Amino acid sequence: MLLPGLGLSGAVLAAPEFHLVIRDHLFEPDEVVVPANTRVKLVVTNEDPTPEEFESYELNREKVILGGRKAVIFIGPLAPGVYPFFGEFNPQTAQGRVIAE
Repeated sequence: MLLPGLGLSGAVLAAPEFHLVIRDHLFEPDEVVVPANTRVKLVVTNEDPTPEEFESYELNREKVILGGRKAVIFIGPLAPGVYPFFGEFNPQTAQGRVIAE
């Protein structure tokens, strides 16, 4: 079945998925390049034993990820640009950026 005006079938298109790891209070990779103007899914795995909070004022997101756990964070669609993020509990070391292009 086609959705009126969209030309899409009834199937929902999955958001592109990108992965981040928190290890030793650092984000790896510290830079994630995503397609501009597209909603994407960030899967963040915290390999540290302590919690960390993914925080970004520019992305308007914050999410606590317990030690040894994963979290899913949807962002976008984003205009082309650079969007910094950091770990609220370790802001001096846990830093990164999403680049939409």
